[in-house]
Amino acid sequence: MPNIDKAIISVHCHDDLGMAVGNSIAAVQAGARQVEGTLNGIGERAGNCSLEEVIMAIKVRQDFMQVHTNINHQEIYRTSQLVSQLCNMPIPANKAIVGSNAFAHSSGIHQDGVLKNRENYEIMTPQTIGLKDVQLNLTSRSGRAAVKHRMEEMGYKEQDYNLDVLYAAFLKLADKKGQVFDYDLEALAFINKQQEEPEHFSLEYFSVQSGSSIMATASVKLKCGDEEKSEAATGNGPVDAVYQAINRITDYPIELVKYQLTAKGQGRDALGQVDIVVSYNGRRFHGVGLATDIVESSAKAMIHVLNNIWRSQQVEKEKQRLQQTKHQNKSGNGVNMTKTYHIAVLPETGSARK
Repeated sequence: MPNIDKAIISVHCHDDLGMAVGNSIAAVQAGARQVEGTLNGIGERAGNCSLEEVIMAIKVRQDFMQVHTNINHQEIYRTSQLVSQLCNMPIPANKAIVGSNAFAHSSGIHQDGVLKNRENYEIMTPQTIGLKDVQLNLTSRSGRAAVKHRMEEMGYKEQDYNLDVLYAAFLKLADKKGQVFDYDLEALAFINKQQEEPEHFSLEYFSVQSGSSIMATASVKLKCGDEEKSEAATGNGPVDAVYQAINRITDYPIELVKYQLTAKGQGRDALGQVDIVVSYNGRRFHGVGLATDIVESSAKAMIHVLNNIWRSQQVEKEKQRLQQTKHQNKSGNGVNMTKTYHIAVLPETGSARK
């Protein structure tokens, strides 16, 4: 075509066959200098070309592509999240570049490789797209090295706990709840709280009154250890009213950071799964609730959070007790301090395997 070198060739691909990004990259290699697409691949039918994927492909393979963009890569993740929120379109966990699992590692082999060298499995770093460093997801597929590494990240030395005992308890818990968080590990290491043991907080009863012309009111009864407590409260909607009543009972200074509702199943019998994250004393705690009633699943999620907080408090008490015991032993007060005082989970015979 005459004078084609004076024109900017543009490419506009859709993802009907899952090849929008691949075709756009091929077009760039063939001379196109403008790529049309959208963040997160939002668009007609199966969506448009995902711009964040094209941008990072050009950056990571710049030596091969021999082109560049003027995009600020540090803003990719934050902008992607903003688009998702404004369009009310969640980002799939396995979405390249910006998905929650894009830099997550849950397989034991992968985690071990990443701990040795992140470049073994990561073609780019989370920081490249403006995402803070992510932790390894601890699941039933995680190996001993990942558990040991997480304990080290939390400031614990190997002599503070028994890795054999901790890992065995970790696997049992991971099989039941899927992902294991930091406060779960601490509970396993110091007070050996298993998921099958009775929870400190349990939801005994709740009722809600709400409507278009009345303020939402909730009555809640909780079992707190061996004691039952009841409270009532008003709120900005039935869920908030229940949370206010629960807060009056427990009196924990928590702040709700995230609330996510997901439908499990279809039709009238679908279950509502509520995932929440709260902030308590500078730490974040997760909770999940599942029920056919949204208010009930929300209440269960909050109870889950409160039990996680309570367990973390027991961990701190146990750690303080152990520190006091060590101090008394050093002071010569006659306390027989042995290595089994390092943790509440007593080690089996023989030293811990490395």
